[in-house]
Amino acid sequence: MEGGFRVAITGTPGVGKTSVSRILEGRGFTLVSVEDLAEEYGCIGEVDPKDGARPIDTEKLGLFLTGEWAKTEEGIGIVDGHLSHNLPVDAVVVLRCSPDVLRRRLTERGYSEGKINSNYEWELLGGPWNEFGGGLPWTEFDTTVNEIGSVVDNIQSWISDGFKPMSIGSTIDWVAQMGES
Repeated sequence: MEGGFRVAITGTPGVGKTSVSRILEGRGFTLVSVEDLAEEYGCIGEVDPKDGARPIDTEKLGLFLTGEWAKTEEGIGIVDGHLSHNLPVDAVVVLRCSPDVLRRRLTERGYSEGKINSNYEWELLGGPWNEFGGGLPWTEFDTTVNEIGSVVDNIQSWISDGFKPMSIGSTIDWVAQMGES
């Protein structure tokens, strides 16, 4: 693969994006977070008292990054964050987690009930898949029970294999799985 290339690691908060991204960084990939990029380019707002999050203007940030990233000539970068798929990346990895396990993880992090419920619903309905505009290589991995190292190995294989689809029709559908139980 020639030229600079960026892979978004996205998904609902609590699915393991940062853990996966840090392991990939340890394996030689460059790593940047959406929040750090938003800080650097002045595209982040003040803390919202309703949910404790700082809103990021991904459209404005994307405009800054398009020019900056065009200057990069080599290497693969990892962009960590649940909004990373909204930036000018070249491929997207969506990490998924069973909504019930996700609820437990977010509770352990001390999220408010409202924030837990909105993230639970976002994951249940497919999160980033619903925002996908097409045209980029996308894949997803279930972090519910899969060892994080195995997920990272599979991501590396996907990248090394030229972002070929892992398998046709492999989208995780939590709603359908709930109906089967």
